[in-house]
Amino acid sequence: MSNRIYLCLAHMSEAGLEQKYIKEAFDTNWVVPLGPNVNGFEKDLEEFVGQDKKVVALSAGTAAIHLALLACGVGVGDEVIVQSFTFCASTHPITYLGAKPIFVDSEPATWNIDIDLMEQAIKDRINKTGKKPKAIIPVALYGMPYNAERIVEIANKYDIPVIEDVAEGFGSCYNGRILGTFGKYGILSFNGNKMITTSGGGALICPDDEAKAKIMWYATQAREAYPYYQHEAIGYNYRMSNICAGIGRGQMTIANEHIAHHKHIQAKYEKAFENIDGIDVHKAPNDMYDSNFWLCTILLDEKLRVKGQENAYQTAITGAVGGAAGVVHAGGTLHTDCEPNANVEAMRIWLDSKGIEARPLWKPMHKQPVYKNATAYTNGLSESLFKRGMCLPSGPCVTDEDCDRIISEILSAID
Repeated sequence: MSNRIYLCLAHMSEAGLEQKYIKEAFDTNWVVPLGPNVNGFEKDLEEFVGQDKKVVALSAGTAAIHLALLACGVGVGDEVIVQSFTFCASTHPITYLGAKPIFVDSEPATWNIDIDLMEQAIKDRINKTGKKPKAIIPVALYGMPYNAERIVEIANKYDIPVIEDVAEGFGSCYNGRILGTFGKYGILSFNGNKMITTSGGGALICPDDEAKAKIMWYATQAREAYPYYQHEAIGYNYRMSNICAGIGRGQMTIANEHIAHHKHIQAKYEKAFENIDGIDVHKAPNDMYDSNFWLCTILLDEKLRVKGQENAYQTAITGAVGGAAGVVHAGGTLHTDCEPNANVEAMRIWLDSKGIEARPLWKPMHKQPVYKNATAYTNGLSESLFKRGMCLPSGPCVTDEDCDRIISEILSAID
């Protein structure tokens, strides 16, 4: 790997346990979407999340959301409340089922779903449609916990299931309890940039054995118990392979080390920028919110001058800023109606020129063209954060020396 500093990249364990489990899979010819590694990985995850929950290992976190929505009875024409400030994988599965996302904006302290606004949205949808939303999806944005107890309390008042999207919050806790265990279902992701990785993959945290069995049935093409292939419902090919699960079993041995490292890097950023005017590091509001700090994020005051910002957005981007593996669609214009401020884009360009990958925050879903006709309950916060914020490298491969260089380059970019 080059000396470029990447935003977030999980790495293999020093003990090489991933290779051990993968070798066992090949040696025993379990190179399929089931097997000892899948069973072992699910058991490891169940022990990690606790609360007597059951876990199904799947091909992606997106698949987990899809199946959780299906299990909650979401179908054509239904409405699902979902946090707007998130990655599209939180919202796209709603549309897979012919349902409609109802976007809710963020609160200042955590950047996660505004719970008061969420309840207003529930009441308004009931008043306008005569039906309550079929599910609620809060998101642990960049690993930051939400007030899970209050979200579930309000959801229970209206008898609406909660599907926790903890794709970015593996190991994050609210009030000492692992996220993903408060609602009816919890979503985990093991993409290559997550806290631990199976190269790709995800998992669904289920309430009990019965729910787990139903999810596994849907994830394996919904086959009926006959000596031939009988299908009475539409199923999906969503199970995790025994090879990927072998990687996951090795990764679980160092999961706590990864979480501790992310917190360590976050602390370095907090200390470095605590007295720098115009740069704010996003922090946990209090001790109830134990974030894994999957990504460390900062806000740049719009008055902060960054070298080269007068030239920001002068050149069209021809590739993707992070994570799309070269699969991109050419943009139509240099600007959109909601984009990071010029100083934020200039800082990204500056860091990129120094071999440091940084990215804008997630663009709110209610500002995405694909959802231009969706209903949204907004307060302006997520749009404001998107314009001012950026993500800094924080993964296990980021050393203290790397972090010091990142900090130095950010400071040197200030004009």
